[in-house]
Amino acid sequence: MPRIVKHPEDRRSELLDCAQALFFEQGYERTTINDVIAKAGISKGGFYHHFASKEELLEALAVRLAHEAVARVRDVLDDPALGALARLNSFLARSRQTNLEDTPKLRAAFDVVFRPENIVLYQRVNAASIAVLLPVLAGIIAEGAAEGVFAVSEPEDAAETILHLGASAHDAWARAIAVSGTAEEEAAIEALERRFEFLGLAVNRILGLPDGSVIFVEPGFMRAVMTAR
Repeated sequence: MPRIVKHPEDRRSELLDCAQALFFEQGYERTTINDVIAKAGISKGGFYHHFASKEELLEALAVRLAHEAVARVRDVLDDPALGALARLNSFLARSRQTNLEDTPKLRAAFDVVFRPENIVLYQRVNAASIAVLLPVLAGIIAEGAAEGVFAVSEPEDAAETILHLGASAHDAWARAIAVSGTAEEEAAIEALERRFEFLGLAVNRILGLPDGSVIFVEPGFMRAVMTAR
């Protein structure tokens, strides 16, 4: 039987499909490159032609999931009946809902980046996601500035700052994950909730809005994420 030669992008996508399934099913740490190779039915050389490491697979998965997240809210982004503030709140609300629904799988794949020894991997994964989300958020903010709703002169700078605010909660996330299931869990979740409440205030200030105009997260959302099974 002749060997089937696939387009490089198709083969890369297939490898990422296999890695995503394994990361979600059994977790990032318990998945080896050999597991991915076996599931994809490809040679080790073929794998390394597309990905240099398991870390690079996780980074690519973060990019894929960010694109999928944007696709899920495309109707909100394109709805001509929405003003910028309503569009932003709908975008955030839909994103929170889908993240909550997918929390067990996402935690299986990405909790590892919150370990102290993996800070570089965290930065890589975060930067990959921000690169996808930045133009989307900047577009909404530019729309709001044009409407006179957001007091922002540089929409892209504002969008990048807001996205990095979320990343700044790394330590609070890491603490909550590290003490999950222990007597310290409750205090860590409360600290995480307070951090995101503060970040919500910061987002409204950046956009020149009264407190509470943009709902960055609802009370109890971080607790729901941390306790989802």
